Amino acid sequence: MGEQVTVYEAAGGTPFFAGLVERFYARVAEDELLRPMYPNDLSGAKERLTLFLVQYWGGPTAYSDQRGHPRLRMRHNPFVVDTAARDAWLRAMLDALEEVPPPEPVRSTMIEYFVRSADFMRNTPDPEPTGQPSL
Repeated sequence: MGEQVTVYEAAGGTPFFAGLVERFYARVAEDELLRPMYPNDLSGAKERLTLFLVQYWGGPTAYSDQRGHPRLRMRHNPFVVDTAARDAWLRAMLDALEEVPPPEPVRSTMIEYFVRSADFMRNTPDPEPTGQPSL
């Protein structure tokens, strides 16, 4: 009987997640919608996201040890996260993932999580369309 392998282990451990986060933040730094949501120095955000993803996927619990419960919605509440922001974040994360994809089924599992999480973070309704009302 084989041991269960975590997504963390199957993906390649902390080096995989640190690389994913580096690639993600390289995209954030160039994105006109996302960049203003982050501080000038991205190093703290990179560290926190790496620790969170490592822990979420079955690695060491340094994130919770340092910061407590993730409380993702509360931590993102100060920012306008509408459909456009969700889509921009998701595009940056999925592009970063696809640049150096983990093996299946890890890749698909991570994509499903990122899609659900991005949608869960939405906290602002989309603006009403402008122009003539339709009849």
